[in-house]
Amino acid sequence: MVGADGEIRALGPIDRAGAGEITFLANPKYLPLLAQTKAAVLVGRNVAVPPGVSHIICDNPYLAFAKVLTHLHARRPAPCGVMPGAHIAPSAHLGDEVTVYPGVVVGDNVRLGRGTCLYPGVILYADVVVGDDCILHGGVVVREGCRLGHRVIVQPNAVIGGDGFGFAPDGDQYFKIPQIGIVVIDDDVEIGAATCIDRAALGVTRVGRGSKLDNLVQIAHNVVVGEATVMAAQAGIAGSTQVGRHCTFGGQSAVAGHLKVGDNLTFGGRAGVTGNIEGGATPQILSGMPPIPHKDWLKTSLCVNKLPEMRKELNRLHRQLAELELLIKEKLQ
Repeated sequence: MVGADGEIRALGPIDRAGAGEITFLANPKYLPLLAQTKAAVLVGRNVAVPPGVSHIICDNPYLAFAKVLTHLHARRPAPCGVMPGAHIAPSAHLGDEVTVYPGVVVGDNVRLGRGTCLYPGVILYADVVVGDDCILHGGVVVREGCRLGHRVIVQPNAVIGGDGFGFAPDGDQYFKIPQIGIVVIDDDVEIGAATCIDRAALGVTRVGRGSKLDNLVQIAHNVVVGEATVMAAQAGIAGSTQVGRHCTFGGQSAVAGHLKVGDNLTFGGRAGVTGNIEGGATPQILSGMPPIPHKDWLKTSLCVNKLPEMRKELNRLHRQLAELELLIKEKLQ
């Protein structure tokens, strides 16, 4: 750190932080705001700071600030124990130091790991397994037989293990295909509010270790999501698709069913994946439908608004060419 030590009482945005507060600068677009900050400490790269502002210099200020925020605003420990109004099946096994709030329903043969917290309205069907130090917020539903690893966080009203969308055509009707598989959520996964992860028809739907799903994400039956994959709001993966490791999906992006998506791929918002895409050790950024390299997509997008004018120009050139051909033919006769 460069500058004087001092007591930090709070955190604040760079343009509004004041005395006793710490702020950060990760995005260069906010560099002009640095001159007006009154923060006591700035977390950021090696840039010139105003007089009186101490400076914690680091290569990854976004990550550093996240760690500072985690340290200063650590989650308050929930009171341990089962509170009145919770329903716990006699065959359920609860680990040490669990917290179960009123209105929770824990079904037959459920196993809760040490230090796990279930907020009001959580429903765990029979045979569910939840690992250590998990947090399931209000209204979360985990259907029968599904398994959550350690340190999983599930935001309100997410549904894990609902029936996959499987129906066999039967004349002019549809016959429901029983969905008898499960969902497995690996360690350190976070699942956003109102996100749905469907149980497999047969086998397993899996979300890999360290993956982060935003609100309103749809993971269909038998999908496998690789480790450390991130999906923004309203992204969707159709049934039986396999997604590689370290992938990123922008908002409202979608992947069709029965495909393979490789490692280290980033898809821009509203991208539509309709075929297999190979990944690799080198990250790629793709956009559009079907996805193409992001730089090419940007060039293509710039042309879209000009298409009507380009069409008029092309028609004019066609007419001129036809007139020129006619003129040449007349002169040759």
